[in-house]
Amino acid sequence: MSDDDATRSDLYVIREELPDPETFAHLREAAGMPPRSLEGIERGLPNSLFGVVAVHEPTDEVVGMGRIVGDGGTVYQISDMAVHPDHQGQGLGTRIMAALESYLEEAAPPDAYVNLMADVDGFYERFGYEETRPASKGMYRRTE
Repeated sequence: MSDDDATRSDLYVIREELPDPETFAHLREAAGMPPRSLEGIERGLPNSLFGVVAVHEPTDEVVGMGRIVGDGGTVYQISDMAVHPDHQGQGLGTRIMAALESYLEEAAPPDAYVNLMADVDGFYERFGYEETRPASKGMYRRTE
């Protein structure tokens, strides 16, 4: 890492907290993720098992996030990984994911199932995640 890269990275801190609902919605939109209703966000965020935000220290702006949802014992899902496009390329996604992985290493019992829906090729594989096919396939549906 060059001195310039280190200086840019030092502008950010990862905090163990969840974003407020408006920031959550804004980061999803900025990252090109499907929207969630404010009602759903307000209900869902407090039910998170763990979450982190990336904060741009000079402005105190939350510019990235990730969280873990699940039952706290057998199933964990990494969810809502997003970094604002203006702050991508700084290693924030990697730092967010590393914080989530640290939580899982401490909190998840042996043989827990950790899943995620990947929208970036090659990123999550670095953390040991694999496609489930052909053994299973990911599926979803949205409520109206």
